Amino acid sequence: MATTYQNYIDGEWVDSESGETVEVRNPADTTEVVGVYQQSTSGDTEDAIAAAKAAQDEWASTPAPERGRILREAASNIEARKDELVETLVREEGKTRSEAGEVGRSIDLFYYYAEKARDIGGPVKQSSGQNTELTVRKEPLGVAGLITPWNYPSAIPAWKLAPALATGNTVVLKPATAAPGPARQLIEALDEAGLPDGVVNLVTGPGSEVGSTLSSHPDIDVVSFTGSSSVGERVYETASDDQKRVQCEMGGKNPTLVMQSADLDQAVDIVKNGAFGVTGQACTACSRAIVHEDVYDEFLEEIVAAAGSIEIGPGLDDPDMGPHVSESELDGTLEYIDIAKEDGATLETGGGQPEGGQYENGYFVEPTVFSDVDPDMRIAQEEVFGPVLAVIKVSDFEEAMTVANNVEYGLSSSIVTQDLDEAHRFLDETESGVAKVNDKTTGVELHVPFGGYKRSSTNTYREQGDAGINFYTAEKTVYLNF
Repeated sequence: MATTYQNYIDGEWVDSESGETVEVRNPADTTEVVGVYQQSTSGDTEDAIAAAKAAQDEWASTPAPERGRILREAASNIEARKDELVETLVREEGKTRSEAGEVGRSIDLFYYYAEKARDIGGPVKQSSGQNTELTVRKEPLGVAGLITPWNYPSAIPAWKLAPALATGNTVVLKPATAAPGPARQLIEALDEAGLPDGVVNLVTGPGSEVGSTLSSHPDIDVVSFTGSSSVGERVYETASDDQKRVQCEMGGKNPTLVMQSADLDQAVDIVKNGAFGVTGQACTACSRAIVHEDVYDEFLEEIVAAAGSIEIGPGLDDPDMGPHVSESELDGTLEYIDIAKEDGATLETGGGQPEGGQYENGYFVEPTVFSDVDPDMRIAQEEVFGPVLAVIKVSDFEEAMTVANNVEYGLSSSIVTQDLDEAHRFLDETESGVAKVNDKTTGVELHVPFGGYKRSSTNTYREQGDAGINFYTAEKTVYLNF
């Protein structure tokens, strides 16, 4: 029988007041119930917010190096249990074991912000008057409401939790219902590290109850959301209505430009990994290959062969690609495949579900490549969030940039070229928050800002690195006359 897991409120593991639970099943084998989680209510969320508010003053007054010590201890706890955390992630979300290496990113994030805690402060400036000290302090905002997705269920909670705690905020975390286990394990690691009661709280349940309460409650001071653009825009509107600080990282329609001078073997590898890694379930996944006409036919032949060679299977077996996380995500991908066919794109490979044997009870789909894609087709404009690649032919660099930028998203983009002028022009002209040369659109480093333009972000604050510290703090300018 699967274990039933509780919420974590004010230092205690507790059941929801609803008395209801929800099963989380293995997307590679839906006959397996991985865990049972609380179906929480707005009342549970309010209890968690009250606990966080009560703990905030004491946590804010805790010396930052001491806060860092606890984060460091938590990182050590996660590291000691890494294999367990990887297995939970694979069984709940469906990633392969290799892709579940994101647990290592969680460890790194906790260690990183543990050290950054020592440097939290502000600059000392020279005053224009005599006998005056002029300084800038960074102070915590208060209670942070964190709403995280299922596609990176360990790394994204970590990159929100660690800077929020390092800077002296208390937290209520709502993980995605599809894969809440990795977030729960991060909370366990913090609890074992001696985090004071109430500083971190975990509430599982639907966005309509838990998420909406976090974004609207008057005692929440800062909200960080990662998820779809449609939901994120509602979160932003609700949270900013009473002047909460808000950051939302949302969808993408990320291009890789393959230019005339590109090393085609490199280009195929870059596009393959960007498009089909993590089953295409990444906001930074490459969903459009925009290819110069001189290399289009050869690139298309090679990317079709590469997609067809991808091994699909249960994540625990560590194949090249695992299943979708849920039936609804699978249905969404299959619907877009049908739409692309109806719109006149040519299906080159994939487009269906593998059948029989190990695929019988899972949400598997084949890596899919479309050619003859017009830039205005829905498959070239809308986020699919699955392993579906649209290959678009262009005549020159200028057309490639026009096609790349002519979408309502702007999260990540890349170019494959040996032309230094093209590389620099691309970096200047691409309308995306992450821009890469000769690299895949997915994958980011933890010590630099992350976020997007247009509908990919609220264009307010970035995450990770120093940007994470800045988001969770307010600046106070201090004039000390003596």
